[in-house]
Amino acid sequence: MTKPYVRLDKDQAAVLLVDHQSGLLSLVRDIDPDRFKNNVLALSDLARYFKLPTILTTSFEDGPNGPLVPELKEAFPNAPFIPRPGQINAWDNEDFVNAVKATGRRQLIIAGVVTEVCVAFPALSALAEGYDVFVVTDASGTFNELTRHSAWDRMSAAGAQLMTWFGLACELHRDWRNDVEGLGTLFSNHIPDYRNLITSYTTMKRGS
Repeated sequence: MTKPYVRLDKDQAAVLLVDHQSGLLSLVRDIDPDRFKNNVLALSDLARYFKLPTILTTSFEDGPNGPLVPELKEAFPNAPFIPRPGQINAWDNEDFVNAVKATGRRQLIIAGVVTEVCVAFPALSALAEGYDVFVVTDASGTFNELTRHSAWDRMSAAGAQLMTWFGLACELHRDWRNDVEGLGTLFSNHIPDYRNLITSYTTMKRGS
């Protein structure tokens, strides 16, 4: 059965960044490492741009998974940060679930490493509890395309919506008349070709 269109709403959405850890990032092979990191940072920038409640979590930092990448900690110095002592599924950690519930939001935007575990497990758990789940595919990474598509199929079959960070930003923004320069700058910072578009726009605007 096809799930009806659930439209993202910046007043109803929260962002969950799951296990973007230095050790785990070395496992990501289904997307170029530089592009992947750019996508993760783009997602963090849009979370701040739209003022979305954001929760950070890590798994077994003292082990090979390593610490959270420093850019995310710097981007969200006041966000809830839950270092899970061992739970593989973030939803099995009471502090994490309580932080999600404390946002009061019912739309959860999730990204993490690795896709079929750190993203899929909490996504499926949240869906089972009635949340609308949006998985940011290009800010989530894993070993290869086979495991990626297996995870995508499992999550989408359960009702998760698969999106890219760019599509996410546009759906949250709704209308360019809300703001051109701010979102245009965000896009330009993460998409080189978009910088050309904005440069052309600003040059024409100055000349008119």
